[in-house]
Amino acid sequence: MLQAHNKASAWFDGLYQEHKDTHENIPWARQAVNPLLQSYLDEEDIHKGKALVIGCGLGDDAMALADAGYEVTAIDVSQTALDLAQVRFPNANIDFKKQDIFEYDETFDFVFEAFTIQSLPVVFREKMVKAVVSTVAKGGRLLLVAHKREEMFDGPPWPLTQDEVDLFKAEGLRELSHEIHTEESKISDTRFKVLFKK
Repeated sequence: MLQAHNKASAWFDGLYQEHKDTHENIPWARQAVNPLLQSYLDEEDIHKGKALVIGCGLGDDAMALADAGYEVTAIDVSQTALDLAQVRFPNANIDFKKQDIFEYDETFDFVFEAFTIQSLPVVFREKMVKAVVSTVAKGGRLLLVAHKREEMFDGPPWPLTQDEVDLFKAEGLRELSHEIHTEESKISDTRFKVLFKK
């Protein structure tokens, strides 16, 4: 029997399979690096060590981190997404793997989480935050990108509130920077870009 969170995320692979030839109707698949990750990479001078991309999708963010100098692991619950990412970046030195974040026990120097937490129902929020924090090595950094909840939104997805972002600090991370960015979206026109350190 599937665990409850697995049931909640099972629809991802179906969506990737349905749109694997065009990718146009996969709402989060920009087929380009997340601009808030790119701005972080542009602002920082040194990029080395192990990096993790949670919910890597079509692989653009993983590729950007690899190009920046990280040793990259990119995980997703959708094997179809991983297969598409490997086709798109056949020569990339990236370890694409099917992995449930709730059952992962590796740690990394840099972790990138964008829009994955908000894709699961709110009931999983604290459990998801704990799972993400557990992947950050001591001294490592986590860059969180998420839509900010402006009003009640009948998800999926379920944008984050400020109190939910603060859960990362409750789990032992220190906030290094906190930015709010605007970009027109059907979900929320504001999004968090928050950098944490363990």
